[in-house]
This record gives sequence, C-alpha cells and structure tokens, in this order.
Amino acid sequence: MSLLRRRWRAPKSDSSGVDRERDPSCQIRRGEGTDNDLADGDGEKWNIGEDKQGRLKPSRGCDGKRKDRRKWSCVDSCCWFIGFICSSWWFLLFLYNAMPSSIPQFVTEAITGGPMPDPPGLKLKKEGLMVKHPVVFVPGIVTGGLELWEGHHCAEGLFRKRLWGGTFGEVYKRPLCWVEHMSLDNETGLDPPGIKVRPVSGLVAADYFAAGYFVWAVLIANLAQIGYEEKTMYMAAYDWRMSFQNTEVRDQTLSRMKSNIELMVATNGGNKVVVIPHSMGVLYFLHFMKWVEAPAPMGGGGGSKWCAKHIKAVMNIGGPFLGVPKVVSGLFSGEGRDIAVARAFAPGFLDKDVFSLQTLQHFMRMTRTWDSTMSMIPKGGETIWGGLDWSPEEEYSCGTKKLKNNTHMVGENRKGGLSPPEITNYGRIISFGKDAATQHSSKIARIDFRDAVKGSHPGNHCDIWTEYQEIGVGGIKAVTDYKLYTASSVLEMLDFVAPKLMARGNAHFSHGIADNLDDPKYQHFKYWSNPLETKLPNAPDMEIYSLYGVGIPTERAYVYKQTSAGECSIPFQIDASAGDDSEKSCIKGGVLSVNGDETVPVISAGFMCAKGWRGKTRFNPTGIRTHIREYDHAPPATLLEGRGTQSGAHVDIMGNFALIEDIIRVAAGASGEDLGGDRVYSDIFKWSDKIKLRL
Repeated sequence: MSLLRRRWRAPKSDSSGVDRERDPSCQIRRGEGTDNDLADGDGEKWNIGEDKQGRLKPSRGCDGKRKDRRKWSCVDSCCWFIGFICSSWWFLLFLYNAMPSSIPQFVTEAITGGPMPDPPGLKLKKEGLMVKHPVVFVPGIVTGGLELWEGHHCAEGLFRKRLWGGTFGEVYKRPLCWVEHMSLDNETGLDPPGIKVRPVSGLVAADYFAAGYFVWAVLIANLAQIGYEEKTMYMAAYDWRMSFQNTEVRDQTLSRMKSNIELMVATNGGNKVVVIPHSMGVLYFLHFMKWVEAPAPMGGGGGSKWCAKHIKAVMNIGGPFLGVPKVVSGLFSGEGRDIAVARAFAPGFLDKDVFSLQTLQHFMRMTRTWDSTMSMIPKGGETIWGGLDWSPEEEYSCGTKKLKNNTHMVGENRKGGLSPPEITNYGRIISFGKDAATQHSSKIARIDFRDAVKGSHPGNHCDIWTEYQEIGVGGIKAVTDYKLYTASSVLEMLDFVAPKLMARGNAHFSHGIADNLDDPKYQHFKYWSNPLETKLPNAPDMEIYSLYGVGIPTERAYVYKQTSAGECSIPFQIDASAGDDSEKSCIKGGVLSVNGDETVPVISAGFMCAKGWRGKTRFNPTGIRTHIREYDHAPPATLLEGRGTQSGAHVDIMGNFALIEDIIRVAAGASGEDLGGDRVYSDIFKWSDKIKLRL
C-alpha cells in the first residue's frame, strides 16, 4: 500500500516525456464502492475503482486534484432556463427605466411608421374639455378584489389579504383552503360559518385584476387627464359572488351606493352622475335603479324621482342584458370553449384525478355557490333566443370577410355569385351530438327527462359533493336522451340536475317576460335585474347607452356528450370532436359561435337599446333615450400596443381609445346626439326585428 501511495506521488511527466496534466488518458474516473478506499499520508481518502484490465483507478487527475463529475439533469436545465429568463427580464427592465423617455417613443414610432396617437384624455384636454359630471364605476363579475377578514385555521396569516385579484398566490400555496373560503354557504348563499370574505374598497378594488392586467385603470387615468380625481370618481365595489339583494342584506352595498351618489351630486354643484357599469355590473345597477325607488324595507326609499334627480346617463359596457349562454355551460359542466380546447390538446387529462386535485369538480362546487351567476342565465326564453328550428341570428355567416370600410361580404360560390347563407340552429343552446345540433328537430327522437326517476349514483362516496351524485345514473341518461335544450327548457334541465342551486337562484332572479308590468308581483326584487320584467325609472332626461365590442366569435350554443370518465367525474362535457373544418362553419370544437365580444353575444348586449327600450315602450314608459355604440374589434398591430387600443374583447375593450373618448365626452357634458347617435357594425337591428316581443 505504501508503494501504491508512492506511485501516485510520481512526477507529473514520466520517462517517456508524456505530460500527465494534458494527457486525457491521465484523467481517471472515480470508482464505486467502499472496499477500495485508501488514505494517503494527509488523511485524504482515495476511492479506487478498476478499469477493464483490472487496474486501479483513483478519482484524482495526474496533478493530484480531486475530480468530481456530476451528471447534468433536467432540473438543472430548468433552473438555468428560469434563471436566464428572470435575469434577462430584470436587465431589460433596468435598461428601460434607465434610458431617456424619448428613446422608447423613438423606437415605437420607428416600428409603427409614425407617432403614436395621444391618449383620449390628453387629446380631449387639448380640446378644452374639463371635469363636470361625477362618475360612478360598477365592476362586473370576477373583476373586483375580495379580501379575507375572518377564516379557518388553514387561512392563518391571510387577514386582509386578497383571496381574489392581485397575485392569486394562495391558489397555488393552499388551493383547497382557497376554494373553501371563496365558496358561499350552499343553503343561504351568504357567508359559511367562521368565514368572512369582503370586497376591497376604493378605486384599487378593480383598477387591475392582477399585476399588469388592467380593468378600470386605463379609463381612470384618462379621466384624470381632464381633471377627475378621487372625489369625483367612485368605485361601487360589491361582493360579486352574492345575489344582488343579498349584497344589501349583508353589506348594505346598495345603501352605500345611494349615499355616495347623493354626496357626489351635492358636492359637485348639483351635476348629476354618469354611471359606468361593466359586464354583470350592468345588471347590478339595473337592480339598483329599481331598489332605490322602492319603499323600505325591501327598497331604498328614494322615491320615483330619485334617478331623474341624480343620474345624467348610464353607459353600459359589455352588458349581458338578456344573459350569456356560456353561463349555462359553466353551471352544467363547469366548462366553456377554453376547457373544450384544452381537452382537445390533452384528451383525458382534465378528467383524471391528477394528484387528487379534481380541478373541475372543485371549480363546479365553488361556482355553484355563487348566486350572482344565475343573473346571467339567458332571459326571455325562446322568444329572444330562438326555438328548436329558428333563431334571430340563424343566417349569420361565420366566414364573413371584413372589408376596409367596415362593411362585410359573404363568400362566393363556384359560379361567382353570392352563396346562400347556411342556417345554424342557435336556438338549441345545448344539443347532445352533432346530428342533434344540425338536423331538423322532427328527425330527432327525444325522451322527456322531467319524469325520470332519480336514484343513487355509484359515486355517492366521492370526496367532492356535486348534485350530480343525487340524480343517479337513470337521471343522467334521461338528460342525455332529451337531446335538445332551448333557452326555456335549459331552465327546467338545471332545475332537474341542480335543484339546490336553482332553488336559491329562483328566489332572487327571474328569467321570463312579463305579461303585465303593472301586476304587483313585479314589485318583488327578484324581477329587478331582468329588463323584460321591469320598467325603466321615471327619468325622461336620462340617457342609456349600450357600448360593446363586435367582430369576435362568441359562444352561443354547445354540442355535448355523456361521459363515463370516472364515477366521481362530471357526467357531461362539451364534445370537442364535434365541428367542421369549413371556414364557413360556425361549429368549432363543440361550440357554436356568433358575433359578439367573446363573452356576450350581440343580441344580448344590443337588443334592449335597439328595440326593447327604443322610444316609448311598456318597458320604457317615459321614453328615456337609448344609444348603441359598437366597437369593431381590431387586434393590436404590434406588441407595443399591449392588449390593443382598438380591442372589442369583453375586458380589453376597457382600454379601447374610442370607447374611452365617448365616455369622457359624456362625462364632460355631451349627449348621445353630440357623439353622433348610434354607431353600428353588426346586424343588431335586423336581428331585433326578427324577435316578436310585445312592446
């Protein structure tokens, strides 16, 4: 052994003159095992292996330095890649903030070929516009922040931290705890025992949905350009999960809105407010206008002239006045087009109990406690949305090409003439199978589900409770065998598959058409958010605007299938295989699309201002003036535009320069006629004429 040690202390070059430091053959690898461990005079251990000839191989090079070769793993690559991305991002951010402000502007102008237009606020400030009417923002569903005030043990350390909005960090850290605290009581629709989640107050409640993702921030910043500040702007934040009347029962939100509007009018020279609701906030404010007039205790006791005294205009952005079909798919199976697309790319993944998360089941259980979603179930039944073999948009061409002057043309046939439009059965909001979605209803055999016997479901031992576990296998099959569901029968189907959900919903919302609006029953709050079952306030000088985007395929109906992915899974899902590769086809991935803003179809956003409230009608007895302003969607031309300044998408429209300019002009004193009246790109007036509604 001493001889061996002397051998490794040999000179760096042998008698043949070979330099062992540079000779690759002198690099010898570490051996495995412990039997060959030797120690030199310094007490260091040498690990000795054997090569193919049986010779000893120490783990040192010829220079006596230890060699430690470690295998490169995928984790190392990921860490280096993430580190590189983060370092590059912070370096670019540093350069952006360090460089003179003129350089980004120069780069932008070089890319776009000219100077960027002034933001609307700056443009109108140069025209001399100034603050006049106070503005009230009413956010929609999911865009307002929610924070924790009291919770269970799993939520320790989250007092007054945002559970909704911001970074959504708790979703990743403790997902099941987050779901528990974001859910409402399944019986009362109010707080579960031991949990208090409340809306964030102030303009920060909904200026940004998450870091870098604006909602109201761009509009607020542009209003500030002409002199608006917090005393002339008010964010009417509310808990968007709850039914509208319950926000008053628990938080007195409607009373707070009434008091703030009265204060803003009184402290701004008597100038009435301009109210700007977005998305579901449109329905919430419609409810408010009836509540504030109604006598206490059900209402606010403001009297029939309160709105006329305090409100100049209501500028509704992306308003789902008559509901949204995608809410039906969300309540029915917890999915929409985005989930269907994900299934198409990764079949079976979302249906498996991956890591015991059961994501869709948890999502459905949580959202089915949010009573507010039922305010957006399609209203008006088959009169508005169509029947089994007709719909107002049935001739809409999904292959329509847009011309430069914003007009549209349909495709040409082989002989060069205009091809006749294909008829799409949009009235069938849910169809089971592609054939059921396309064939005439007389050719489809159907079995009524209403008399089906409910039984125990084989999955009644599942950890995640859904009401599907109570209707049984027979009930699930009966829903499938009925094949076709219109806006009317969808309500009956939801009553069948989700009775607890609908029992709460039917106590707070209604989805029909009033026969006689003077009937005392329509004084109940459940009718106040349905424009087809209530009258507009007695305010002839008030104006109502419907502002919404067009030109984006928007979910209108669905093709479903029954699935047996697992006994604890959701038994129905959108059939992503149902579709047509034809450019003209409106069925893609199991979803039938129509013109809209990606969330709200045109017929829902525009019908009331186009026909239902146009002039003096039984829904608008004092003849409040209505205006439609459509914004044709144009995607951002470059990455420098972010989400776009001409977007018509449901949320991105909040950064649309044309929309912001219209709002600022009205807030500064303009009327609808000053804006130019209606601006329409879609067929809203043509489709509205097809709806036979008694006015």
